[in-house]
Amino acid sequence: MLKVAVVGYPNVGKSSLINRLTGTRETVVHERPGITRDRKELDCEWNGRQFKLIDTGGVDFEDEDPLAGSIRDQARAGLADAHVAVLVVDARAGVRPGDEEMADLLRRSPVPAIVAANKCDGVGDIPQAAEFHRLGLGEPLPVSATQGLGSGDLLDRIVELLDANPPTPDDESEDDTVRLAVIGRPNVGKSSLVNRFLGEDRTIVSDLAGTTRDAIDTPLVVDGRRLTLIDTAGIRRQSKVADSVEYYTSLRSRRAAERADVTLVVCDANDGVTAQDLRIAELAMKAGCATAIVLNKWDIQEPNAAAGERRLDLEHERARVAEKLRLRPRVLTVSAKTGRHVTRLLNEAIALGDRTAGRIPTPELNRFLAEAVQARQPPVGTRRGGGGHRLKLIYMAQIGERPPRFAIQVNSRARVTRDYAYFIENRLRARYGMDGVPLVIDFVERGQRGREVPGRKEAANRAKANAR
Repeated sequence: MLKVAVVGYPNVGKSSLINRLTGTRETVVHERPGITRDRKELDCEWNGRQFKLIDTGGVDFEDEDPLAGSIRDQARAGLADAHVAVLVVDARAGVRPGDEEMADLLRRSPVPAIVAANKCDGVGDIPQAAEFHRLGLGEPLPVSATQGLGSGDLLDRIVELLDANPPTPDDESEDDTVRLAVIGRPNVGKSSLVNRFLGEDRTIVSDLAGTTRDAIDTPLVVDGRRLTLIDTAGIRRQSKVADSVEYYTSLRSRRAAERADVTLVVCDANDGVTAQDLRIAELAMKAGCATAIVLNKWDIQEPNAAAGERRLDLEHERARVAEKLRLRPRVLTVSAKTGRHVTRLLNEAIALGDRTAGRIPTPELNRFLAEAVQARQPPVGTRRGGGGHRLKLIYMAQIGERPPRFAIQVNSRARVTRDYAYFIENRLRARYGMDGVPLVIDFVERGQRGREVPGRKEAANRAKANAR
């Protein structure tokens, strides 16, 4: 798909303008400069033409901070991947040295560029845009991200330049794409792990906690399978959220889990699986997506292994996770630094996505049901369900996926006990390798087969309720 890079000096309103052009609130906006750091791609459509807007961090060529250097590198990478560039400037502040340096970079680039003079919030502010003719990038367009002034003209100009680059037909289906979210506490190595998956420094990595501020979507192909990696900001306990920026970045991380098929909850192997890690895993599972626990920084444990001991008892951590989390997600180890087990982790994520979207044949499910009943007889009904009558499991079929949903026909719904329902669920999970996959099992009383089968949204809501 064609891409448009939005670049400029810090705090000129790039993210606000992108939210205006896309009609969303996907990018984090704050009056404090330097909020956007990684580059983020968002879908946009205008007059039937679809393209992606690349939001980049503010570029300050004079800032010697290493983080500022990483932001500049990400902006350059966004430009290299784009077909059109939009240089956003502050009409109120006038031309600044940073604008001239950025314009010089764009003049030497083969990518056609547009100057968007932002913060022209009224008709009286429009003449201020004329000063930016001196940048040598053509007629500057006065726009207002807050009021919407000139946004249509800017989109018209973008589409006009994109018409010179016809889109390449995309014959690949998106149906089998696995959306993989990487979430966890701050500074556990989420961005390092995403960069290791991609084989490049796609997201900024720093020892400073909270470097990632947004949910960054990046496509990836592994052995012919398409994935969308979602790198997220760290999630801390609500009581420890320091300011409004951290609140909104944490909120976007939670929403990233809601739109993912698979979530990797990254933990620090030095700390083991903490209480906050368990809370984050519960958040992901309540969102209805398959989940795995990933102990990153496992390379630090290796020297102790050579000495015959480990700082962290892996089997103890696995047992603790199985005890605390009903969906019993697998606990895997990885090292983003050395790359150990990274390929295995990606393959496991793809397998989880396939299990979430797969279907089990009805004859096989009924063989499973007969074996489960033979292994443990159903309970005898109470007075509420009719005393002395045993629950009968008559028939089983899968009626949905993402998350997998099953219907079991019974002689009396009131005779189904919570304990026996958990027994069926756990046995089904163990039989088909669905550890960490949300399952929905409906016990349907005989004679109710004609009732309408709930849709995917209701199934997801049921999965969230079951995960609680």
